[in-house]
Amino acid sequence: MNDMNLQIPAEERSRLRTLAEKQSVYAALEVMQRRKQMWFDLNDGRLGARPPVIIETWTFNRDFMPEGVLHCKSETGRLIERQLLENLRNFELINDDKVMPDTFDIGWFTEIDEFGIKIGIEFVKDSQGVETGFHFIHPITDLERDFPSLKPSTCRVDRARTLAWKAFLEDLFGDLLPVRIQSGIYANTMLTQQVIKLMGMEQFFMALYDTPDAIHRLMGYLRDNTLRIMRWAEAEGLLCVNNGNQASFGSSYNFTTRLAASGPVRLGDMWGATNSQETVGISPEHFHEFCAPYYRAVCEPLGLLYYGCCEPTHSFWEDIRQMPHLKKVSINRWTDQRFMADALRGGDIVFSRKPDPNLLGVDVALNEERWATHIGETLDAAHDVFTEIIIRDVYTVHGNLNKPRRAVEIVRREIDRRAS
Repeated sequence: MNDMNLQIPAEERSRLRTLAEKQSVYAALEVMQRRKQMWFDLNDGRLGARPPVIIETWTFNRDFMPEGVLHCKSETGRLIERQLLENLRNFELINDDKVMPDTFDIGWFTEIDEFGIKIGIEFVKDSQGVETGFHFIHPITDLERDFPSLKPSTCRVDRARTLAWKAFLEDLFGDLLPVRIQSGIYANTMLTQQVIKLMGMEQFFMALYDTPDAIHRLMGYLRDNTLRIMRWAEAEGLLCVNNGNQASFGSSYNFTTRLAASGPVRLGDMWGATNSQETVGISPEHFHEFCAPYYRAVCEPLGLLYYGCCEPTHSFWEDIRQMPHLKKVSINRWTDQRFMADALRGGDIVFSRKPDPNLLGVDVALNEERWATHIGETLDAAHDVFTEIIIRDVYTVHGNLNKPRRAVEIVRREIDRRAS
């Protein structure tokens, strides 16, 4: 959006106003209030909270948001139309437990240079021409030699551009759908993700043995850089409390009464998230020495924390459970869900279950019996544990949008069976 044209044709204005009005109407439906309460019950730790179910759609946008659904021709119009349609189509076609936003959210325009060096990236298209695979071009090939090339992060915010964009949107449809600036914490707390960008997996694993002191220096640098960015955003007044219809990580929504800013928003008023997918191949002892202390440091300033993504969290649970402000833990297909359910039972940390996406994405038709069994195994393991079902990493539904909708219906049916 560096050269965003804040002019769109009259017919596109009409189209966007119609969509904005529809979003506002949907947001006011009673079902949205019930869904909102479901998330509050879960995140506030109310006994008997019903597990919400979400399907993350962006990974199968080839099916969910094909170019043909967009009517606008201008770049600006299509950008706005896409954001509105993603919300509307989710309710109309998927009907999971996402709450329709009652605002049109934008972020501050910022420029953050984390390392002072360029990290290249190359993408590979799949058989349908969609960019799916990628790899980084690592700037560090010898950690001890190249470490001095890393610089402290630099950050800037373009307030004038942000406010101009907000004013343009308010003029477009602000009378129908309020426009709101929203934020996260701006820093990347996923420290080993940054390590892999800089030097790659193989070199990282070898350096743990060959140059452990250099790894500690690198992790200390990443910790300090991350905290620098977080404190910069806080000092600049960019933080907007994210205790409502925002996702902490991976479509896990943040509705809670436990975070509320009475004055300027501070990091302690914010949800944050972190994970360390890249360390799936190292021992708990190595994680404890080389990762856990640095992760605890960057998560300490936050209010509530979502931990994990695709790594098996049971393997490192002794360190993960000591993460400050821990509120949700990812339970994916590689995690021992019974172990984690037993570990979480009796507390209010949320069991954030990620079912096997292959059951939705591989076959053209949904095997309903197999899917129901899979979900039932989770619900049985996690009985009396605060639970959410977040379906992620489905890369195609083979053009059949009834499949994710049906998957949601089956999850709800299995929840109802166990609640009765």
